[in-house]
Amino acid sequence: MLGQTATAVQQAGASAVAADAVARVLCGLLPEGSQVVACWRDWAIGAGGAISEDASPALRRRAEQALWDNPQHVVRNEDELLLAWSNLEGNARMSLAASLAAPLTPAQVSAWKAAAQALVGAVLEAERARARIVTLEKSKRLQQALYEIADLASADLEMNEMLARIHAVVGSLMYAENCYIVLYDDVRRTLRFLYFADLIDPYVADPEREFGEDEMRNSVTLALLHHGKPMRGPSAAVSQRLGVTLDASHGPESVDWLGVPMRRDDRVCGAIVVQSYDTPASYTDEDRALLSYVAQHILTALDRRHAHEELEARIEARTHELRQTNRELQAEIQERRRAEKLQAALFRITDLANTSTSLEEFYAAVHGVVDELIVARNFYIALLDDDSQTLHFPYSVDEHDPVRRSRRAIQGLTEYVIRTGQPLLAEAEDVAELVASGQVIQHGPPAYSWLGVPLDHGGETRGCVVVQSYSSEVHYTLHDQNLLSFVAHHFGAGLARQRARESLRAAHLELEARVEARTFELAEANAKLMAQIGERLRAEQRLTYQATHDALTGLPNRAFLLESLTAAIARAQTNPGQHFAVLFMDLDRFKLVNDSIGHAAGDELLIEVARRITSQVREGDLVARLGGDEFAMVIACRRGAHEAVEFASRLLEALNRPMWVAGRELFPAASIGIAAWHPRYQRGEDMLRDADAAMYRAKAEGRERSAVFDERMREAAMQSLDLEADLRRAINSQHFSPYFQPILRLSDGAVIGNEALLRWHHERRGLLLPGQFLAQGEDSGLIEQIDWLLYEQVVGRIAAGVEGYVSVNVSPRHFRSPDFAGRLLRLLDQHRADPAQLRVEITEMALLDDAPRALRMLEQLRARGVLAQLDDFGTGFSALSYLHRFPISALKIDRSFIAGLGAEHREGSLALVRAILALAGTLGIETIAEGVETEPQLAALRELGCNYAQGYLLGRPGPVLGERVP
Repeated sequence: MLGQTATAVQQAGASAVAADAVARVLCGLLPEGSQVVACWRDWAIGAGGAISEDASPALRRRAEQALWDNPQHVVRNEDELLLAWSNLEGNARMSLAASLAAPLTPAQVSAWKAAAQALVGAVLEAERARARIVTLEKSKRLQQALYEIADLASADLEMNEMLARIHAVVGSLMYAENCYIVLYDDVRRTLRFLYFADLIDPYVADPEREFGEDEMRNSVTLALLHHGKPMRGPSAAVSQRLGVTLDASHGPESVDWLGVPMRRDDRVCGAIVVQSYDTPASYTDEDRALLSYVAQHILTALDRRHAHEELEARIEARTHELRQTNRELQAEIQERRRAEKLQAALFRITDLANTSTSLEEFYAAVHGVVDELIVARNFYIALLDDDSQTLHFPYSVDEHDPVRRSRRAIQGLTEYVIRTGQPLLAEAEDVAELVASGQVIQHGPPAYSWLGVPLDHGGETRGCVVVQSYSSEVHYTLHDQNLLSFVAHHFGAGLARQRARESLRAAHLELEARVEARTFELAEANAKLMAQIGERLRAEQRLTYQATHDALTGLPNRAFLLESLTAAIARAQTNPGQHFAVLFMDLDRFKLVNDSIGHAAGDELLIEVARRITSQVREGDLVARLGGDEFAMVIACRRGAHEAVEFASRLLEALNRPMWVAGRELFPAASIGIAAWHPRYQRGEDMLRDADAAMYRAKAEGRERSAVFDERMREAAMQSLDLEADLRRAINSQHFSPYFQPILRLSDGAVIGNEALLRWHHERRGLLLPGQFLAQGEDSGLIEQIDWLLYEQVVGRIAAGVEGYVSVNVSPRHFRSPDFAGRLLRLLDQHRADPAQLRVEITEMALLDDAPRALRMLEQLRARGVLAQLDDFGTGFSALSYLHRFPISALKIDRSFIAGLGAEHREGSLALVRAILALAGTLGIETIAEGVETEPQLAALRELGCNYAQGYLLGRPGPVLGERVP
């Protein structure tokens, strides 16, 4: 803030030094003892002046009066010189008054005039440049601050650190040593201090602490939130304006206080406050506007940060859920894989029992299957003989016992499993305990881990399957025990070949039962399929109905209507007595119902209207809803088109009866267009189009009536098509050219510029004014191509050399195109034309349609020298509130106000024009009166002080640039 103040002081000092230098230099060019006073007013830097030492107040008043009276130069008694002039752009006015100590020759006067004009003009240009530099520096600081705020919102910082850095950014724009940010919940009526930094107030903010409004009674901050608008001044004055009593518990008083609310849409959701305890008037209106602008960006940053934190929390929770789900899924996958692997093993064992050529082959294959499930490098199968006295080992693979011979069944580990009928999972220590207790006798080399499961045969344990490990790295688990038990259970089925045939027969019986069950299931599935086919047919019928009928009213839609029209046309062509008519109906002012009482009420209205229409038609007639508030009817009218007219009258009468919708009594009205059958119609679309055209004719004639399509309407439509075709040919042939109407300076009648007006050299109808084709061009979208043809010709004329400037009219359509300014500037560059000699005339609607885009385009054009003039000023409704924001060089007063200057109500017109001139003078904007056609109008404008004018009295439009056509 101190740096900004110093810069402003330096700039003001530089301006004063430049003004004093002007006065000294101008005095130095005159006889010694002369005095000089210079005055000026400029659109960019405002009013100013320079005065030499000892210059009299009377001399200064004459210079100021000359600035407004517009004299060229006056020599009074050979001891005084008075001079006033404007720059070429018309945006600056200058005057000089000199008191001469000795007479000057005419040559000396001319030389002094030229030097004075050049010097003052150079000083003003330097001041404009300095003003532009100041503006650019402010914009740069603000833009940098907003970028920093946006970066901080997305940075990985704690909330308090982010707010502290935002505080530093605000401090770079203004004095903000004492600053706090508060959030307000207007639903819960509470507020929280997110950030608080103060040199005197020791309060430490707790962002989580909520203060109710009762706790903050007599708080200026709470009053500001309720007020909802920025406030500035000493805290005592602010509290008085807000109607609260200062309370020391809410902080010390400040000599200057600035607070702005933060809004989300139309709701106040917080505020930012800066204050000074030692420097009065620390903040300006510019600081208030700047802080308001920054406050919204701070709110955006806080919202973005809050949304980011919420998103991170949701992501973290979702990630945790996904991890948990993934773990469960992985476990399920592993379990399923094991189950699939076990199932495949069982299938293989079953298959081996049927396909193996010998028991040895079967045993070896089973070993391979078991080895895929668990570690089975040492594997054997033990079986008891029929007398249960001898233990045989039909299959054995062992690292330390390669040949396992049959033996007498004694108390070994294998016999222990067979005897108990239970699986045994034993480590070396477990086996040692069993041996020590006398329950088993060790046979063969000892194992580190031993696992045996019983083999059942006919409900009796007749054998055992064993795996064992001689390595300390391999230990069997309960899971391995369950797997081996499961395998052993299925393996037992293959031990007795004698039961293979019985098992096969049982399998055949089981298969037959499954086939029968499957056949029954297929029969049920077939019945369900037939039911689904029926349901699908009914669904197709419903879809067909929905595709051809309106969902709201149940009436046929446009597609159904066009199909019916095609059939009706075919019948009428083959049977001349089958006459019919198409009625196209549109509700009048239906949008008002939607906008005032809601779309739900509008839907109720449409349903009731559909009911009333269907109640009026006869059997065989068709009623369809085309969309929105448009309905169409196809009715038989064998007695002629008057039958359709009578039906339309009855229908309008039925519609006009009152109806209650959403608790309101409404009187719906409609306009109806009628197209009667004629052999020229070949398509239903053509009849519907003509009925639509007739409906618009009924609306144009006053609404609530019907109109029959006739040849005049057809001829008008054909003329519209022909005019569009002529426009396209004229564009290709470039039959459009500009006519130029001069703009005069009223003080001396000099032509300072021209307005380029569009003319069409029609090949049959001659010269056409815009009113004869502009509407068609707008409807067809061709007006943009026509405008660019005009712009190119005008730029070419400028490049060839013109006096003054040329203005062209730019429609709001162009301002909706993002490339308009760039394209116009490229056109100037291509022709090497001076941009300062081109001006664009825009309407208030173009400014208000998209204000930010319009501002960017106007600033882009002005940066290159293309100035903007506001056309038809005064006919809009809100441009005054935007005028100071846009770089407008001149206002063109609408001809409707000028026409009243010579009329009966002259005082009212005078007041309006005087107000516009006062507004323009306050803003430093030139004024141009349009449509000056009489001498009384011209005299009134001169009396009011209007600078420039155009109209038929001053010059008609002509093809030659700079020529005044009487």
